Amino acid sequence: MSIPKTQKVILFEEIGGPEVLKYADFPVPAYADDEILIKNHYAGVNYIESYFRTGIYPSQKPYVLGREASGEVVAIGAKVGNFKVGDKVTYISSGTFSQYQKIKATGNIYKLPKDINDEALQVMGSILVQGLTAITFSELAYPIRKGDYVLIYAAAGGVGQILCQLCKLKGAHAIALASTDEKLALVQKLGAEYTINSKATDIVEQVLKITGGKGVHGAFDSIGKDTFQITLKCLRTNGKFVSYGNATGKIPAFEINTLPRNVSICRPTLYHNFSEPGEFKHYMDQLYEFYISGQLEFNIFKTFPLEEYPEAAKLLESRATAGKLSLKIPQ
Repeated sequence: MSIPKTQKVILFEEIGGPEVLKYADFPVPAYADDEILIKNHYAGVNYIESYFRTGIYPSQKPYVLGREASGEVVAIGAKVGNFKVGDKVTYISSGTFSQYQKIKATGNIYKLPKDINDEALQVMGSILVQGLTAITFSELAYPIRKGDYVLIYAAAGGVGQILCQLCKLKGAHAIALASTDEKLALVQKLGAEYTINSKATDIVEQVLKITGGKGVHGAFDSIGKDTFQITLKCLRTNGKFVSYGNATGKIPAFEINTLPRNVSICRPTLYHNFSEPGEFKHYMDQLYEFYISGQLEFNIFKTFPLEEYPEAAKLLESRATAGKLSLKIPQ
């Protein structure tokens, strides 16, 4: 297979809104002896891209966006023995809003079946970040237990939908928050036992009523600044607050000795769950089995061509989605 010297990517060169995004020519990366080169077919859209674009997270410019993709191995380094040209793979890396990307053969990459169909290839390239976030955070950051009451923000989003389903599988009571009746109906169908409109002014009161005045055992909060105090008030004694997003901005500084009722807060990072050899494969085996067996439903809300990513970013940031946005990469 002939590999070009340049490719199409989505990048930005200055901090700003979606208007700073560019569909541009960019060099195809040179790969080392221990790396493989992948021709991307699909990539998933995540909120983290906006954190880099708006300067919440630092970046070197020009910066190629993207955090996950699936595709086909088109070249391997001389020391690579566990992959071959033609393998179908899915992986987590920076710079995946591109036609080609390289990754170490020992990195966060997962080999897919040779006969995987295009629909499954798209799903497996679009839900890694959100799927693995839900699985690892619900096992490591706050292990969901049978009978627990669990508060889930942005429940109609990618991570939220999966958390609702995991609660049902584990025998826990999911209390799902979303902004429209349509989204609430969706998450109820997926397994949320209770639903609350996130625009309500009495969220704490509703949560306490559901839990008999005790509050929830754990909360997964991806919203950030605007919901911090609400979440604290919803937790019971020894409750666990899992903060994993900044949709409305960073949580402001607070005095740790003001935390009520022995509540604990953690700010987990997905990638630190794969620091040891074999951990990425361990959780990917779970994710793939959940998908193939039908135990978890992964909803691709809309697919955009790569060049239309700015429109996908606007849609995601408008909070008008119910599921995952995916990009189809030009071949």
